[in-house]
Amino acid sequence: MLAAAPATAGDALTIYRCTASDGTVSLGNQPCGSGERQQQRTMERPRDPAPGANPVPPAPAQPAPPPRSIVHVVRVQDPEPMYACTAPDGERYLSDQPQGTPRWVPLWVAGRAPPPRLHPPRPPARPGPGRDPVPPVRPPHPGTALVATGTWVQDPCERLPQEEVCARLSDRRYGILRVYHGLMPSERQALDAEQARIDARMARDCGGG
Repeated sequence: MLAAAPATAGDALTIYRCTASDGTVSLGNQPCGSGERQQQRTMERPRDPAPGANPVPPAPAQPAPPPRSIVHVVRVQDPEPMYACTAPDGERYLSDQPQGTPRWVPLWVAGRAPPPRLHPPRPPARPGPGRDPVPPVRPPHPGTALVATGTWVQDPCERLPQEEVCARLSDRRYGILRVYHGLMPSERQALDAEQARIDARMARDCGGG
């Protein structure tokens, strides 16, 4: 007969191992019958765990929220254009406007009959470096009794590629630096303003110059 360590009566559980005469073995919690060989073992009765004995599994970690996307709005300004215009004598000059210098042209220049006058009005000269602009010759006022004998025309212009615009700006800035120190302080003010405009334009349209 096998016996386990004693246990408290309320917590003890006895298991009987019965062996019959033919060798059959059975287990139960009741004593063996007559003629059977009995073995018993006292065990501690299984109990439910006390409340709070088992640790509560941690709550699953919440996935981190996706990072907030930041939208940057970049306003790209088109490069400021530059135009090359051609005067009637074939001379080319630069302009920031698509229209060239306006000129008063007599009608007979455009293929019409010459007016009955000996000296047609001369077109206004285009101002050059260091020269004051010549006031243009205005056409006759429509309220007068004179008959208009001419029309306004503008020199044709074509837009320059941006690479050439940047090259022209760079050349002009270099030209300002060459003559700057030889000028009077009063003359430098105009060049300072022009160079500031060129630097700002090259920084914006030419990648910093």
